[in-house]
Amino acid sequence: MHTLSQLNAGELTGVSRLSLSEGLREFPMAILSLADSLEVLDLSNNQLSSLPNEIAQLHKLKIVFASNNLFTELPAVLGKCKNLEMIGFKSNQICDVPAQALPEKLRWLILTDNKIGNLPERLGDCIRLQKLALAGNVLTHLPDSFDQLVNLELLRISANQLTTFPVQLLSLPKLAWFAFAGNPFCKTDIAIKSVPSIASSSYRLGNILGQGASGIIYQAHWNTVKNDFPADIAVKVFKGEVTSDGYPQDELQACLKVGNHPNLVQSLAQVEAPDKLSLIMELIPAHYTNLGLPPTLQSCTRDTFPNDYRLNILQIDKMVKQMQAVFEHLHDNLVCHGDLYAHNTLVDQQANIIFGDFGAASMYQMLSESHQQKIREIEHRALIHFVDDLLSVCREEDRGTVQYQRLKRKIIAIELSL
Repeated sequence: MHTLSQLNAGELTGVSRLSLSEGLREFPMAILSLADSLEVLDLSNNQLSSLPNEIAQLHKLKIVFASNNLFTELPAVLGKCKNLEMIGFKSNQICDVPAQALPEKLRWLILTDNKIGNLPERLGDCIRLQKLALAGNVLTHLPDSFDQLVNLELLRISANQLTTFPVQLLSLPKLAWFAFAGNPFCKTDIAIKSVPSIASSSYRLGNILGQGASGIIYQAHWNTVKNDFPADIAVKVFKGEVTSDGYPQDELQACLKVGNHPNLVQSLAQVEAPDKLSLIMELIPAHYTNLGLPPTLQSCTRDTFPNDYRLNILQIDKMVKQMQAVFEHLHDNLVCHGDLYAHNTLVDQQANIIFGDFGAASMYQMLSESHQQKIREIEHRALIHFVDDLLSVCREEDRGTVQYQRLKRKIIAIELSL
């Protein structure tokens, strides 16, 4: 994080990345002095409501983030930034997205948690777009031109007001990670009761094990011995508000609908109180570690791994078979996970995996059979990417093995069939 005083004093000359968060109400014009170097501008967590036309002078600018500000309109001047590829205006008050605000090279657009009711047809012309996050708005329909987004890989439209399923998405050739729960078209009155409901007073929370967009996971301890449950438990306490993937209640219901599987985090009970919505789970043994790392700004939608991370082909083959079984189990229960990634997968030294994080999951039993099949095909692309990502870190000496070539041929064959 930089400071405004550093900027004004000329101490940041030549920087390629600039982050300012000081309750700014106006765009600091001194930023323009960085025109020959600045590529990433992060003005999140301020009180800005507009950007000046002069921002187009930042001719090297590739990324602009301005989340948690006061914008009511996506600034039209962004469309004049010739090299701008990534735009993130999450959690503002945006109602309007002008067509002229969309730059030609756009490939990443995050507009989660705003008040957007309509999108311009011009969005379909952004054929380089790979990642689009629109959860938590008031969209009633999507532009027909969405069928032109042939490079779109990740899409979040959860928690909107879409009354019919947007069929123009089903023909997109690269869509792989798709979240759509919390819309009128997929509303269901079914309340999943696959696990018992208990009171939050039954346990006490301990150390934080992890946290994400939808909640915080704690290690927990029973206040009294419960013979019907394991002694060691984890509790996910949902935050309650809309997240980058949708509503916490939809995540909970999808997780319960899937039920248990040897390679999924096992659900034990739930707390249904609106202000304490929680999921009680079996505690994952400490020797499990994350299989992958989340996508970066550079990889956009694809997982990453440490530079020196390598797997042998037998480990990869075993993990792939387990994930295939998980995929079949999910879709046999008509649940699209929406986030099938290595970074949502835990693994031990014997290549046993545990898959979790249902934040982007969507139940789809209410859709027609033809639409259900398309949803399955969309997520199958994510499974293929999972396999491909693991093969990318395969040991060099294993790349000539029968198992490696078989997995490679399988990827090619499935890609040709989709």
